[in-house]
Amino acid sequence: MTIVREAARPVGARPRSTSARGGVSYGFVVPYTILTAVFGVFPALYAVYLAFTDGAGGFAGVANFTKVFDDFRFLPAVGHVATFLVTWLLALIVLVTFLAIVVHAVRVRWLSRTLRLVFYLPGAIAGASSVLLWLFVLDPTASPVAGLLRLAGFTRFNEVIAPGNLPPIFAIIAFWTGAGGWIVIMYGALNNISPDMIEAARIDGAGAVQIAWRIQLPLLRKWISYMGIMSLAAGTQLFVEPQLLSQASNAIVPNDYSLNQLAYLYAFQQNDFNAAAAVSLLLLIIALALSAVFVTRGGLFERD
Repeated sequence: MTIVREAARPVGARPRSTSARGGVSYGFVVPYTILTAVFGVFPALYAVYLAFTDGAGGFAGVANFTKVFDDFRFLPAVGHVATFLVTWLLALIVLVTFLAIVVHAVRVRWLSRTLRLVFYLPGAIAGASSVLLWLFVLDPTASPVAGLLRLAGFTRFNEVIAPGNLPPIFAIIAFWTGAGGWIVIMYGALNNISPDMIEAARIDGAGAVQIAWRIQLPLLRKWISYMGIMSLAAGTQLFVEPQLLSQASNAIVPNDYSLNQLAYLYAFQQNDFNAAAAVSLLLLIIALALSAVFVTRGGLFERD
């Protein structure tokens, strides 16, 4: 084989060295590393600096965190975000996995492709545009599902977006926007399962439910954990949905509903960037702690 490759190489051409291939690899990695450092690492370090200093730049210890904890708006915001996360993550993990398995079980190719496209399309709408669309959907006087809203006892927009209804509403909006992409990803993961394994299970008498429960779900465990981590990181940043609803409802939805909104108020209304950095650092710690649960329980870094 070496002789054949040497014969096929043009006269005077030199074999590509390992260093040349390594240079190409670095060329792909370096731009990403620079952007990550500039827009990720450095801002995070600066937030840590602000969280432990005062307005004059002096060391403040945990004073900023104490200020945030003592704020009457903090614990309600934590409760709102926690309720939303539990509702959304449970719906996402259960329904996305179920829909991905159902779409994968469809043997008609054009129907499977159509379903994946239909599920994915809502994710192509930007977050703010998606919320504006849902403002019409949630208004019983203009909604295409006004009959369902009236059946549930809602006749006015303000009744629909009462604070007690917001966690499931935000969970529905987030699911509608983000679930389709995860269904496509899970579908691809299901395609990586060996057909021989599925066929062997069918020969042994396993039905579709048993195959899904005993083969597909265990092999999707890492992908489900990955989905949980990424969705958790996005869910803790809840901001656009309550902010737009607050403006559209004349403050029926409070403008300090979520932790990100509270940080925004600290920074741009109270000019207290140190307290805002403390809120952002708390969000980071909470997200990292919960992500560690998904990593350990899901075996994300275990080798097969």
